[in-house]
Amino acid sequence: MKHLLLALLALAPIAAAPARAQNQFEVLVLSIANKYHYEYIGVARETFEQMAKRHQFTLTWTAEPGTFDGDLKKYAAIVFLNTPGEVLNEAQRKNFEAYLRAGGGYVGVHRALISNGDWPWYRKLVGRTFTTHPYIQTGVLHVTDRGFPATMPLPDRWLWTDEWYQFEETRVATLHDVLTVDEKTYDPTRIWPGQHCEGMGEYHPIAWYQTFEGGRSFVTALGHNAILYRDPLYLEHIYGGIYWAATGRGIDAGAKP
Repeated sequence: MKHLLLALLALAPIAAAPARAQNQFEVLVLSIANKYHYEYIGVARETFEQMAKRHQFTLTWTAEPGTFDGDLKKYAAIVFLNTPGEVLNEAQRKNFEAYLRAGGGYVGVHRALISNGDWPWYRKLVGRTFTTHPYIQTGVLHVTDRGFPATMPLPDRWLWTDEWYQFEETRVATLHDVLTVDEKTYDPTRIWPGQHCEGMGEYHPIAWYQTFEGGRSFVTALGHNAILYRDPLYLEHIYGGIYWAATGRGIDAGAKP
């Protein structure tokens, strides 16, 4: 009996050991410091790693454009975090284009929306062309599509402080806007001496998504200051976009604003 009990005790830890968890998908984050956006990197990397643990996905963080020389197929989504597409060379751009056309996902955050215009394909992927922004101010955001994963955690009216990017008025027909800012809640003309800014008027989009050449693109103009990357609602906003870009799931077409 004693030998039998010892044998059972020896087997008990093996039987009780939980099955190893499997991550849902893999995400690549491209984050390169630039003149106006560098302090956010240490904060964002830490909180994105926590996000990956919480939502059970694999995160690869890089500051090397050379990553785009390799096979991108393993990534369900690629995040350009405060990093514009112009950092990629011609071969890397072609590789990224092929990735999207094969069904990949793109998430563009804040500075990623600014393009120097030498990659027209990327400007279409982003969906709108940046023009200018006033001083950082507090404004009120409105959810215009409650059925998209990036807005599901947000209140209908969200008080937020950021750089309010402005864009050319011409809209891309395939875009679905999910978030706008009310220009009556801040001063869009408040800008540096010698510069001019009038605002976009009653309709000022801030975040949107589209299906694009076989892939998926989610864009949010929010995310200038480092402290924002510690805000739980903002991180859920970002994750909602990542989740959809990576899987194509989660949209409730019948949801009301």
